[in-house]
This record gives sequence, structure tokens and C-alpha cells, in this order.
Amino acid sequence: MKKSLFVFLMLIISTIQSYAAYNPEKQFESIAEALLTKNGIVSTNIKFELTSKSVDNSTFFQDRVINISKENLSYAKNDNETAAVIANELGHIISGHASKGKFLSSFTTSSNSEIGSLVENYKLTKEEKEADTIAVNLTANAGYNPLAAIVVLTRQTATYWDAILAKPANAERAMNIYDYTSYAYPEKLKAGYNCNEYKNFLIYANNILNQRKENKKELAKVEKEMKKYRKDSLSKISKFKTRGGISGWDAALGILNNN
Repeated sequence: MKKSLFVFLMLIISTIQSYAAYNPEKQFESIAEALLTKNGIVSTNIKFELTSKSVDNSTFFQDRVINISKENLSYAKNDNETAAVIANELGHIISGHASKGKFLSSFTTSSNSEIGSLVENYKLTKEEKEADTIAVNLTANAGYNPLAAIVVLTRQTATYWDAILAKPANAERAMNIYDYTSYAYPEKLKAGYNCNEYKNFLIYANNILNQRKENKKELAKVEKEMKKYRKDSLSKISKFKTRGGISGWDAALGILNNN
């Protein structure tokens, strides 16, 4: 009995030490390379760099540099979670979000109104969801667990209102990742993710799923959204590869800058 208890305690200590010793900054380059190569994306001349500043990858089509946020990466505690952070940024690049913003700003004027802020917040949330669904494809195809993205997001600090409503941090994005994984990679969802953060998220998710069971229209709406995400995300990845590693918005911004 004493021997069994000793072995059990040693396993716990070993697990804690392993968890604490993980350094995503030492792993991110090799994981980033794996995400590209295992998804058939040409990685020639692409360089990954860490930044403490706000990420702006709108010059990717020129310098082939992909900036990864150190802050976001700090929430990663294993390779799956590091892959989730990198894949999200790849999702933004494949969608050309930064270039799209710069391209459109050349023809429109910004607004400081409250309505303008609401529109901007909606746009950012929409873009994050688009990047997240692309990231699920990239991580799943590269052999990583796509549910790790949920853990990275919910591990972050929740807003004041999230706390009041008993919602995890980034709840809307996390639920969208859960729904998309369920639709596109059901075997990954069934396998789950073994950590407390994911178990806590499931409490929130199961409440939503139970509510949907009583609302056929809501169920149909979610399935329609996931079907669209699947089609759009695969199309963007395919076109990104066909163009040699640039998005349509990258190409458009390049043409604009050369005129």
C-alpha cells in the first residue's frame, strides 16, 4: 500500500514538473513548420517571429514573416495548445484579414462613433471565428488536438460580464470551435481533451446544447453555419496554397501599393 502511494505521488510530482517546465517559445518554430508542411502549404522563405506588440501581419505577402503573439502563446501548456495559437494566426493570414483591413481603409473613412465601435467589434469577432475554423482544419490535419484552442481561449481572463453570467473567457469563440469540431471532425470531439479547463468548458457547452435540443430552428441554424464555415475555410486554404502562399487580399493590397 505504501509503495503504491509513493508511486502515485511520484507520478503527480512528475506531471506537475513536466507541466511547469513546458516552454512554448522553444517549440513554436518546429510546430509552425509542421502545421504548414502537413497541410501541404509551401513553407519556403516563411519565417515565424515572436512579438510582444500587437500582431500585424499585413506585410506578410512582402516579407513572408508571420508574427506570433507572446502573450497568446503564454497560455499554451503543451504542443497541442501551442499549435492552436499558431494555427489561429495562420487562419488570419490565409483569410487575409490584416491586408483586407488596410485595403478597405484606403477607400473608407474611420468612425469614432459608438455605432462604429460596435461594427468594428462585430467584424473582429467574425474574423476570429473565421480564423478559428481554419485553425481547426490545420491542427486536425497536422495531428494536433483541435480542442486545445478551446482550452487556450478559456484559460484567458474573463470579462466582468462573463464572470457575472458564469461564462468562460471567450465563450462565443470557444463554443464556435466546439460546434465546428463536432461538425467537421466528430471523432476528435468524441476523443475529448483531458484537462480541467476543458471539463469546465463542457459544463457551459452542455447547457447550450441542452437548450438547442428544445429549439429545432436553432439546431438548423447552427448546422447551416457550420456547413458554411466548412466550405469557406477549405476553400480559403485551397486558394492560399494555389496562389503560392498568399491570400486574395494580400494580392489586392500588393497591387494597390504598387500603383
